Amino acid sequence: MTRRTNRTAWWLAVPILVAVAVPVVLSAGDDSSAASLRTARLADGQRAQSRDSVSQSVDDTRRTALVRAAESVAPSVVSINVLRRQTVRPRTLFEDMFLGPGTSRDVQGLGSGFVLDDRGYVLTNEHVVRGATEIIVTLSDGRDARAEIVGTDDVTDLALLRLVERPQGLRAAPLGTSDDLVIGEWVVAIGNPFGYLLSNPEPTVTVGVVSGVGRNIIPGDGTRTYYLDMIQTDASINPGNSGGALVNALGEVIGVNSSIISETGSNVGIGFAIPIDRARRVADALLREGHVRRAWVGVELREAEPNRFGRSQQLIVSNVVAGSPAAQAGLRAGMFIDSAGGRPIRNMLDWESRLLDLRVGEMLDVVATQGTAKRRVRLGTQDLPSLTAERVRAGSDFEFITLTPAIRAERGLTGEEGALLVGLSDAARRIGLQDGDLVVEINRTRIRSAQDAASILRRMSGRRTLVRMGLERRGRDTAVQFYIGG
Repeated sequence: MTRRTNRTAWWLAVPILVAVAVPVVLSAGDDSSAASLRTARLADGQRAQSRDSVSQSVDDTRRTALVRAAESVAPSVVSINVLRRQTVRPRTLFEDMFLGPGTSRDVQGLGSGFVLDDRGYVLTNEHVVRGATEIIVTLSDGRDARAEIVGTDDVTDLALLRLVERPQGLRAAPLGTSDDLVIGEWVVAIGNPFGYLLSNPEPTVTVGVVSGVGRNIIPGDGTRTYYLDMIQTDASINPGNSGGALVNALGEVIGVNSSIISETGSNVGIGFAIPIDRARRVADALLREGHVRRAWVGVELREAEPNRFGRSQQLIVSNVVAGSPAAQAGLRAGMFIDSAGGRPIRNMLDWESRLLDLRVGEMLDVVATQGTAKRRVRLGTQDLPSLTAERVRAGSDFEFITLTPAIRAERGLTGEEGALLVGLSDAARRIGLQDGDLVVEINRTRIRSAQDAASILRRMSGRRTLVRMGLERRGRDTAVQFYIGG
């Protein structure tokens, strides 16, 4: 350290000594000092060139593939700000006196997304925009744009938005494929975690690896969302990252960041992304039709007897719906399902993940065991029976279909008859009813069809009447009471 300081001082002193001595000492014929000056300038130039060369070399090493990947996708990643109307229930007697039985307020939500193309379509998670009354998308350069929902799919947790007034210079994210991912390869997660705490709009970049592929997450919140065949990563994913891009080292989006496993709600290194190949299919369906058609094969399965650790490693056919693709292919009750689509089937999530990515009309190759013999069958697929069933409306609040054996198998219901709720107004949802509820009784009258339920509700609508609906909801009996008419 001392020697470096002395050397620096000596070099700084040279110009001063020369400036004083030159007018006095140099003569017209003496060029030795001039040569020394040229040598000094040459040395300075060489040092500057050397420094530039070292700096360039360091810059080259800093600009890794991950840096270039982040630069490629970050301009396409957006923040999504939503407002949703929420009913606030009083928590105390004091609040009840001033708020009444309930009041509504606007609640702000935040997520991420990325631009799919320059026409203004943005992909994000369904849970980011669920219940939104207003959506504002903030681009990476800080510009805001109002957005509307093109379509959502709660089963895969994906939503497609459209920017109402398309901003100039939109940059679509380059999309890759999720079919050839390698465990351990580098990935970059880009989104806006805790964006409400940051004043600048540029997305946050975190780095990790592909920790696993084909991950099935057991649903635990009672929703219809299936996190199946997911990409697992240790790249940091936090609240606000939902809907952002998971990017490979080539600068291509290979997943949609969606969920984490954490006891605290913050990142612990176990995050999951929806494979981009699935996201593409869902986005295309939402753009074309506004919804996703689910494939149905008409077979009910159950897990075989568990081992001493409580885990089952096989599925058994428990029922085959008459006339269904499964029946036509020759599947029978009692068969064991070994594989589907070339992948082993060990549990119900494995089976559901195979069906989730099937398009209606595609074939599914299945290997089944009956006794000691293995059978290879090709299952056709068709629309869900509930989609093709006749819908019966009761006013503007309720839409029913009649329960059939095929719909019973599709929805996993235990009831033999009833009216399935497939359409509800916002008012009907606020009283506690849900899509997929099976109505089995109304005011002690047994319901056997959609026409039964609609007829009773229509008769009651002429006067104010207390209605008690007996329901089957996710395998459990429950009831909802409300007033109708008047």
